[in-house]
Amino acid sequence: MEEEEQLRSFMFLMSYMLLKRRRDINNANVQRRSEIQRRIRHRQYFFQRQKRMLLMMIAGGIRSNVRIRTRPWTTTPSTDWWERVVMTEFQPSDWLDKFRMSRETFFYLCDKLRPRLARQDTSFRLALPVEKRVAVALWRLASNIEYRTISTLFGVGKSTVCRCVRDMCHAIDSAQLFLSQWGFPHCVAAITTLHTAIITPSNNASDYANPAGWLSVLSQVAVSGRGQFWDVCASFPGGTDPADILQNSSLWATAAEGGLSPAPPPVFMGKPLRYVLIGEACYPLQSWLIKAYPEERGRRLSHAAMTEPQRLFSRKLARALRVSEEALLRLRSRWQCLSKRNDCGLDVVPTMILACCILHNMCESHGDAFKAEWQVEVAEAESPQPSHKQLLSTGMDQSHAEEVRHLFCDYFEQQNKL
Repeated sequence: MEEEEQLRSFMFLMSYMLLKRRRDINNANVQRRSEIQRRIRHRQYFFQRQKRMLLMMIAGGIRSNVRIRTRPWTTTPSTDWWERVVMTEFQPSDWLDKFRMSRETFFYLCDKLRPRLARQDTSFRLALPVEKRVAVALWRLASNIEYRTISTLFGVGKSTVCRCVRDMCHAIDSAQLFLSQWGFPHCVAAITTLHTAIITPSNNASDYANPAGWLSVLSQVAVSGRGQFWDVCASFPGGTDPADILQNSSLWATAAEGGLSPAPPPVFMGKPLRYVLIGEACYPLQSWLIKAYPEERGRRLSHAAMTEPQRLFSRKLARALRVSEEALLRLRSRWQCLSKRNDCGLDVVPTMILACCILHNMCESHGDAFKAEWQVEVAEAESPQPSHKQLLSTGMDQSHAEEVRHLFCDYFEQQNKL
């Protein structure tokens, strides 16, 4: 009896300790998730405020009241290279190689940025021309070579190179229109992630380790059917869950409130239905965000096996998602500061990402040539983009989202019979 009593006491103690351990782990997970969401909201607030200020200045032609202490003037006699060689001797292939755009697109960009980038001459020195400021920034974004090298090449100070990059990244704007060209109906964009490699940050470095193990800044991008970006949400640590970024982004709020569609909603398969986004498996299923059915893994399945209409739907969606894969590859190939480890500060990287996306849109819409060797360079040099874990059914999923996905299954099944 005494041994049984001791055993019963021991079992009770062990049960208590296990329950306490489980409660502590759950509390730690809740606290960690709350901290991640707090950081996301803080970063999103900062980035959205920066973005609003940028758009307001561009839309209204407003000059910033901030005075730049570093004077962007030439300080060496090597400016002859820019004035004589680039401006008079560069061939179309040279413009494409060095600036990743045609001469015509370059000067179009300069004209658009002139109200924001133009500086006044003084009695001491002449201000750096807008064309040269833009050229310095584009050279850096396209090649990701050191500021010191660009400084010597263009005959300007290293701090001027840095300022040119910052100014141009803050000064460009974009507005894009989606046309579904990938065989997926009633869809306005594909949403995906972009990891940009960075140097080790001074604080919270472990937060920036992505699923592949290297340090990065994570961006959420929405890509149109033309392969252009119309929503970019940057500046998050590489280890952040994409679903958390989406849920705390302005895109989530806009889509959830019906901002992706006109009122009343258009009709799809005989029913009123707002336009949708398509996304990867790491995102939650929503009535406005459609993703593939969970993959079948071996014989032991954690979910019901897919039907043939569901498999057809998933194949069609995978094909449509290629638009985002190809757009990101062209983006990183044209602007290779995004494909190599970026040595800029974390305060600059998000704006640089946004600027490169906008420059990508401009070059694509103007039909500028894209060289295959750029893509080869990136494939050989960069680390593969990390893949995120499949997000199974969670509390974030909407109850009627499955009905919407079923409508698309019916659509593709009907099309397949035609």
